[in-house]
Parts: sequence; C-alpha cells; structure tokens
Amino acid sequence: MTTQNAQRGIWLMIAAVTVFALQDGFSRHLASTYNVFMVIMIRYWFFAAFVIALALRKPGGLRATLRTRHPILHSLRAILLIAEVCVIVLGYTKIGLINSHAIFAVCPLLIAGLSVPLLGEKVAWPTWVAIGAGFAGVLIILQPGSGVFTLAALLPLTAATMFALYSLLTRLTTRDEPAFLSLFWSGVIGAALLTVLGLPAWQPMTALDWLFMIVYALLALLANWLLIRCYDVSEASAVQPFAYLQIVLVSIVGITVYDEVLRPSVVLGTAVVVSAGLFILLHGQIKSRRAAPE
Repeated sequence: MTTQNAQRGIWLMIAAVTVFALQDGFSRHLASTYNVFMVIMIRYWFFAAFVIALALRKPGGLRATLRTRHPILHSLRAILLIAEVCVIVLGYTKIGLINSHAIFAVCPLLIAGLSVPLLGEKVAWPTWVAIGAGFAGVLIILQPGSGVFTLAALLPLTAATMFALYSLLTRLTTRDEPAFLSLFWSGVIGAALLTVLGLPAWQPMTALDWLFMIVYALLALLANWLLIRCYDVSEASAVQPFAYLQIVLVSIVGITVYDEVLRPSVVLGTAVVVSAGLFILLHGQIKSRRAAPE
C-alpha cells in the first residue's frame, strides 16, 4: 500500500465518521418524535435501493448478486444489524448521543473476545488484559450503584454486542464470497424485515421532518459509501484508529444541538475504552508483521 493511498484512506475515514456523526444527530431527533421502526425502515428503503443500483452495475447484474452460498448467515446478519441500529438509535433518545457512543466504543473489544469461540481465533494474554481494561472503562462510564446508572444505559452495550456478532458473521461470509454480497443482502433483507415491522407503526410526519428524514437517509448512504471507498484504497488497520474520531464529533453534536452534558466519568471511561481498542489494534499489527514472510 502506498503512502498516498494510506493518506487518502485516512481522509475518507475522517469524512465517513463526520457524516456518521451528522447522521446520528438527525436520527436522535426523528426517533424522539416518531416510532423507531418507522424511521429505520425509511432509511433502509434508501439503503436497499442503493445496493440494488450497485448490483445492477456489476458484471452479471442482479442475477449474479443473488447467488450466495450463505443465505442463512446473511439472514442472521441482517437481523442482527437492523436490531443493532434500532437499539442504538433508541439509546440516543434515552441516554443521549454522548453516553451511547461512549459505551458503544467497546465494540472492537467484543469482536476480539468473541472471535475465540465463534471463529476459533487465538487471542494472546495482552489482548485479554486490554479487553478487561476496556470493560473497566465501561463500568466507569456506567457508574453502577450510583444514581447516574439506568437500565437504558445497557441499550448501547446490547447494540455493541449485536454489532460485534454481525461483524464476525460477516468475516465468515467474506471468506469465500465477495464483500459486496454481504452489503447487498444486509440491505435487501433488512429493508424487507423492517417494512413488516415499520408499516404497522406508521405515523404522519410534518413537511420539515420529511426533509430531515430524506437528509438522514442520504447521509447514511453517503457515510457507508465513503467507508466502502476508504477500505477500497487502504488497509483497515491503517485507518481504523481514526474511526474513534466519531466519538469526538458526535459529542460536539450532542452538546451544541441537544444540550447534552459531558460528564468527567464519561471522558475518563471513554479514554480507557478507546486506549484498550487502540492497544488491541496495535498488538494485532505487530503480530501480523512478525508472522509475515521475509
């Protein structure tokens, strides 16, 4: 990978997390006003249209994309992803953007830990120490036993667990299939399932909120497209540390738009969680270099 590609990938990642932060700001407003299933359903309609349009442009068209070796895994992935999105957005409405993202930052640690039983990967003891430290950071954020903690604080932790499982199942499907198939089936199956859940919960929206809804859906598409382009031009390990900028950016949105408060315990706990995640990433890079042939 060239230095130019690495720099381009970093800027694409920064652009992606910036758009994701804006997207989350819109999702909090919409989900606070309307049913969560309805809001995410409309977003997924745009997502499904996007992946179908991409499939039509690929060699073999839609027919080639529909062929998959893992229909059950793709269905499980789609269910996990829509559940994760709905739960984290509900978390935004209950405990705010800042607290939700601070807790959700534990997701890379969950992926590392769950890769052992699900993928049979080996995890060295320094990684387990980092995972333990990361969960200690979550406890600092949650402050169990204090008046700050609520059951709603478990929503982003549940979402992080579901997204970790989704990510690991994605690894399984991409071992012998193009990565685009995972994106395609997540969008199509997710849109179908959410239509079943969202249409019965339909609520009339104001003209302004329809505008917000369209902007929200388009931001979600743009963010995912930027992420795809980012991983196309650079290695994930080179750009992943910059994904943590989303916590900073979404905190700015939460403070300036929703008058959220950044508690010292959240800052400290998030710093511990992010540091643990970065350590695992760095440790993995070192292991890969040592294992690479001369």
